[in-house]
Parts: sequence; structure tokens; C-alpha cells
Amino acid sequence: MPRRKSKRKLRRIPRFKGLSISKLIPNMITVGATCAGLTGVRFALNDKWEFAVVAIIVAAVLDALDGRMARLLKSTSEFGAELDSLSDFVAFGVAPAFILYFWTLHALGGIGWAVTLFLAICCGLRLARFNTNLGKLPPYAYNYFTGVPAPAGAALALLPLIGTFAFGIDNLRTPGFVAIWSVIVALLMVSTLPTFAFKKVKIPQAAILPLLVAAGLLVAGLAGAPWRTLTILLLLYIVSFGYSALSFRRLTKEAERMHEERDSEDGKGKSAALTDAPPSGGDKPRLRPVE
Repeated sequence: MPRRKSKRKLRRIPRFKGLSISKLIPNMITVGATCAGLTGVRFALNDKWEFAVVAIIVAAVLDALDGRMARLLKSTSEFGAELDSLSDFVAFGVAPAFILYFWTLHALGGIGWAVTLFLAICCGLRLARFNTNLGKLPPYAYNYFTGVPAPAGAALALLPLIGTFAFGIDNLRTPGFVAIWSVIVALLMVSTLPTFAFKKVKIPQAAILPLLVAAGLLVAGLAGAPWRTLTILLLLYIVSFGYSALSFRRLTKEAERMHEERDSEDGKGKSAALTDAPPSGGDKPRLRPVE
């Protein structure tokens, strides 16, 4: 009898287990933001104040990119979320606080050190509250932050330093003024003040062209007079707090009114159903006379 040819079993080439480089890119960006924030502290130790502020700005840009890259590459993870929170605390809480301490708060001694710790701790508390409130906010609140976000808080805390670059006002370096300003910014971060989350705001069709023109002017201003443009932007952001609070209050009242109307309609529906229901017991319901 002819022998059957034995089929050779194909061996699969073993694959290495692990994550691809594309999955690690968002975490690399987050680590880069941490390094940028700590580099700002190093520049502050060497009295290079402009480079210190630029390092914090670079950290803010990287912080804005890591989340978008994670969603784009579909590499979101709990590890990345925790790493991002730690990076934000270091880059926007610890680093700006130490930069201000080395700049002028050290002249106040223990009080200056207490203000430095207060600013950093409030940033950490604000991040912890943000993580615990994820997915728990009402639908109308998703276009707002609760309190000033960490990157914006870092920029506001450094506003006196940026103002000295822009206008050369030496009084902005007064230790007492910087201490009071730092405490105000720290309280804004942990407050319940609703602030705009500009990345979630929808732009009307008629406002697209003016917005593009404004963006072009902004780029030109940052290229020609970066510190003055940044100072004006931060001041405009502070002015927006009043409008965001009024807008959020209006949305809250509208949501409460709609909720009350829905409850009243449900109550009327239940009462109508009880009225039209046949009486319990052996009695038959009376028939309405037909006209």
C-alpha cells in the first residue's frame, strides 16, 4: 500500500509580548512634561527666570497633547491617567511654587515657605477632586471645570513674574504681594468656581472666521511681544470667571426648572391614572351615558 505523506506541522514564529511603541507615546509625552516642569526649577536655581517660565509653558503644551495622543492612538489606560495626575502635580504645583519661592518668597522666611507649600498642596487637592468627579457631573456641566485647572493655575501663579518681563514693573516682585497673589490662585484652584473648558466649547458657524483672525493675531503677538501677549491673555482669562459663573448659574436654573416640570408632569400622569382606574371591590364601574 502506498504510504501517506505526513503533513509537516507549521511552527508559528513566537511573538514578543509587550506594548508597541505607539502605545507608549502618550506616556512618553507625560514624562516629558514632568521633566520640563522640573527643568524650570533648575533654571530658577540659576536665576534664569525667563527660561523657567518657558519650561512651565512647554510642560503645559505637552500636557495638552498627551491626552489627545492617547485617544488618537487608542492607548488610554489607568496607568496613563495616574501618571498624568502625578505629572500635573509636579509640573504645575511643585515647580511653579518653587520658582516663586526662589524668585521672591524666600525673603519672607517661614511665611514664604508656608505659601509655597500651600500653593503646591492646593494643586494636588484640585487634581484629586478632578479624578474623583470624572463621570459624576451633570450633562450641562461638562463644558466647565470646577475651579481653575492646574495648568491655568500655574500660569496665573507666575503672572507677577511674567508681568515683570512684559512691563518691567519691579513692584510686582514685592514678597508680600506675591504671597497674597499665590494664596488667591491656590484658593481658586480648590474653589467651586465654574470656569470654561475651552476645548469643549462649540463654535458657531458665523464665529469661525473671526476666531481664525483672532488666532492669527494671537500668533503674531506671541511672536512679536510674547510676554505682553501672555499677560493680556491671562488677564482676559481672569475676566472670563465672572461670565462663566453667570453662564453656569443660568444653566443650573434651567436644568432645575426642567426637572421640576418633569416631576410635575409625572405627578399629574399618576393622579390621572388613579382617577381613571376602575374602583376596587365587587362594584361594577358605572357606564357614562351616550349622547
